[in-house]
Amino acid sequence: MDTLFLITILIVIFALAFDFINGFHDTANAIATAVSTKALTPRRAIILAAFMNFLGAMTFTGVAKTITKDIVDPFMLENGSVVILAALIAAIFWNLLTWYYGIPSSSSHAIIGSIAGAAIAAAGFQALNYNGFFKILQALIVSPLLAFAIGFIVYSIFKVVFKNNNLAKTNRNFRTFQIFTAALQSYTHGTNDAQKAMGIITLALIAGNQQQTTEIQPWVQISCALAMGLGTSVGGWKIIKTVGGKIMKIRPVNGVAADLSSTMIIFTATLIHLPVSTTHVISSSILGVGTSHRVKGVKWDTAQRMLVTWVITLPVSATIAAICYYTLNIFF
Repeated sequence: MDTLFLITILIVIFALAFDFINGFHDTANAIATAVSTKALTPRRAIILAAFMNFLGAMTFTGVAKTITKDIVDPFMLENGSVVILAALIAAIFWNLLTWYYGIPSSSSHAIIGSIAGAAIAAAGFQALNYNGFFKILQALIVSPLLAFAIGFIVYSIFKVVFKNNNLAKTNRNFRTFQIFTAALQSYTHGTNDAQKAMGIITLALIAGNQQQTTEIQPWVQISCALAMGLGTSVGGWKIIKTVGGKIMKIRPVNGVAADLSSTMIIFTATLIHLPVSTTHVISSSILGVGTSHRVKGVKWDTAQRMLVTWVITLPVSATIAAICYYTLNIFF
């Protein structure tokens, strides 16, 4: 079997594995608030999230095309297949490591940093498509800040609108509404996160001379959607515990405000074809809601730990990917 074709097959397998891991690593964030407030049982939340993620992944391809062409030029990438394989191995390693310790790290940061690190190792800094790469970085940085601000504003509006309502009745109504917001958030997660693996496989197909355009093939979209859905069905209890309870004590009204805020940011990013970190957006919206509710009620030590992980993910994953590239280059 041709070596390039073999590497392409390996990349498809690893990309689907990355999407599967992303399913239980990142999707846990989408249902964390609904599970923590008991709006949904864990089992029902996971079934709902798996279906809605699959549906979301089948709806759009714009983010996938951005991943394919905006980090590196797929038609000029030196030793491209090995670069992509190294990036996937590095991103999977970082995702599993942070999942093991229950840290809501970003799969988006991990894969984008890994592609950049492996490409630089292969061809130097000129390998990066700087216009596209910095556009992606801006989206990754700005989106959590917007999520925090919108979470703060939405909950502030809730406090005014529902200030005279019976607390028990209001929470009961919001708990029911959380089923809808959890479904909506899972759908938007699928529209953005599942597309990253689609973009990587398309990048690999171009590098492996299997296709000549950046269009996402139907089998790629379906297989990535299935991998994301299956990964979601496994669940991510460690992440749910952190996001759903260790940032702040979440009540149904808090959960709805956070879900709506993060959904707005993620879906807007999808519509303008930009990849964002669903982990960062969801966690930041909870922080914004918590700050609006009661600053002292936010567990800022957990937030600080998450922030450190967010900052180091790009450079650490890039470094790991470079090491993986040099190692793989010995054999290929």
